[in-house]
Order: sequence, then structure tokens, then C-alpha cells
Amino acid sequence: MKYTKIGLLFLAFIGIQSYAQNTQQGHTNTNKFKQLSDEFATPNMFRTASGAPGPAYYQQEADYKMNIELDDKNAKLYGDEIITYTNNSPDDLTYLWVQLDQNVRAKDTKSPSIETSVIRGGLRPSTFAKDYMENAFDGGFNIEAVTDVAKKSLNYFINQTMMRIELPQVLKSGEKFSFAIKWWYKINDHVKDGGRSGYEYFPKDGNRTYEIAQFYPRMAVYNDVEGWQNSQFWGRDEF
Repeated sequence: MKYTKIGLLFLAFIGIQSYAQNTQQGHTNTNKFKQLSDEFATPNMFRTASGAPGPAYYQQEADYKMNIELDDKNAKLYGDEIITYTNNSPDDLTYLWVQLDQNVRAKDTKSPSIETSVIRGGLRPSTFAKDYMENAFDGGFNIEAVTDVAKKSLNYFINQTMMRIELPQVLKSGEKFSFAIKWWYKINDHVKDGGRSGYEYFPKDGNRTYEIAQFYPRMAVYNDVEGWQNSQFWGRDEF
């Protein structure tokens, strides 16, 4: 009987450990028997029990008008954009969230601190110099101005890859608000620095090719489930 009790306790411990492992991996619950509340929110007028749009479902609208200038000589990108945001939600909004994804390459980015690393036997001289002797690359947004269409400055603050803009007055349901952002940033050498975005330089031809994702300030999502989705963009954490 004693062995049976010990065996049952051991199995129960294994079951608890297995459940904990399935539910504590980052922010993703991988348990095969988890509830589907994350995928299918509580049925309401916005979303039905099947996950399909309900009769009151809405999507916010953001229209962009941009002037973009590529400085190929200095590998810089300049932008002047006007965003017209339409509040199709039933909520009154007092501020807006804008994504500044390129700030993942800012000098003070927190992205490297969340990346995993491995113990290596040694480093190449070039790698050692880049990691420990060179100044960190500063490729984040330089925001020169945030104004309304009348060129009046708007109050805003930046937290890593997110920018919150305070509205001069409440943006009610069905209303629109237009504002302008003037910005620029240095483009990274993705061959040297890694990553999927940036430029590649060809010495023989004396030119570069560019491939840049999330290259401009863009509106964050606002929906009926989470409100503003203002989570930080950490680069590799995207996957």
C-alpha cells in the first residue's frame, strides 16, 4: 500500500510539472487541452461564438500620405507623412498609439537584453571588435516633428518602439483626425549587423540594394478585445 501511495504521488507530481511546462513557456499556453478564450473571445455583438465578425464588428482605418527620400550616399531614409485616422469604434479616444518599429535598432534598444545567447569557444577578431570596441549602431527613428494639419505641435512621448500621441480633443466614434510626422533614420548594413532588413553594399559596383520592413511610423491596432495593442516590438520576438 505504501508503494502504491508513493507511486500515485510521483505520478501526480509528474502531471503537475508537465502542466506547468505547458503553460509557462513565455506568453504562449501550449497545453493541448487549454481553453480557446485567447483565440475566440467571449461571444458578443462584435464577435460571434465561432469567431466570425458579429453585427457590430468594426475595424479602425488609417490612411497614409508619404513623401520618402532615400539618401543613398549616407544610407539614410527621410520621411514626411500625414496619417488620417478614422475612429470606427464605439469608443471615444483621447490618445493614439503609433508603432516605431525601427527603434528596435536604436542605440538604447532593450532588444538585445531579451535575446538568448550561447557560450562560444572564442571570437574572431572582427567579431570581438564589433561587439566590444565599436560604438553601437544607432538606427532608430529621429522624430523631428509631430503636428496637426495646421502645423501645431502635438504632445507625445516615446517608449522604445511605441509612441503615444495626446489628442487635442476627444476623437469620438465616427470622427477623423489627421496629423503629420517628420522623421529620419540611418539604415543598417544587414550583412555586417545581421537581420533581414537593411542594405547590402557592392564595392565592385559602388552601390547598394535596400530591403526594409516596417520602414515608417504606423498606427497600432485598436480593437474590441484588447483596446490598443501597444506591446513592444523586439525584433526576433516577432517569431
